[in-house]
Amino acid sequence: MSGGRHRVNASDVAANRRRGGELRVTLSPRTVGCTSGFGGVLRLEPGEYVSEHYHPYSEEFLHVVSGRLEMAVDGEPVPLGPGDSLYVPIGVRHRLVNTGDEPATGVFHLSPLAPRPELGHVDTEPVPEPGRPAPDVGTGP
Repeated sequence: MSGGRHRVNASDVAANRRRGGELRVTLSPRTVGCTSGFGGVLRLEPGEYVSEHYHPYSEEFLHVVSGRLEMAVDGEPVPLGPGDSLYVPIGVRHRLVNTGDEPATGVFHLSPLAPRPELGHVDTEPVPEPGRPAPDVGTGP
């Protein structure tokens, strides 16, 4: 298989804003046919947030590229800056907010995949844009 088939640029993927911010799922079963998880990039403007939720089947990994973020993990604030990485275990509530005065960018990965995409994410507070669909990650094997 050629390397080009597995390369996805964030600008080639539609932004999803349902849960807040600008989330782009770049590597997923839908985009590259992977089977163990999915990931991508996220951008939050100052004060923007990703609403609280948890993943009943997946661990989440977040790496901050730029800006200042705060992840509330089970209600406990964890400040994050460029170069910081954070692990969120399966089933743990979390909410991400840009606490800085400039846009923030992060890279995320979730693994393993839920049995079905609609089971992978449980919202625990109202989402900012409920009329929008959830990110389409596709399905595993």
